[in-house]
Amino acid sequence: MYIKKEPGPVFITLPDGSKLCRSDLPPKDTSRWVARRKARVVMAVVGGLITNKEACNMYELSDDELESWVMAVRKHGTAALRATALQKYRQL
Repeated sequence: MYIKKEPGPVFITLPDGSKLCRSDLPPKDTSRWVARRKARVVMAVVGGLITNKEACNMYELSDDELESWVMAVRKHGTAALRATALQKYRQL
């Protein structure tokens, strides 16, 4: 049996001390993006677990969409990823 070795680290350590690995990421066929799932993808990209290009290909996201998630988390935290708070955190 052959196990494919993914490029990059096996896991990353988050600021709260918990670990995030590829198996913790949302499924590839995710169609309903809640703030928690968006935050997992952003943490994986920012932490270096996966690349921007890999995340965009895996989840069929545009570069602009992923970048907006990353910027929202950097400026306002994970609460900015909530769809109900979109106007509150909208960037002009």
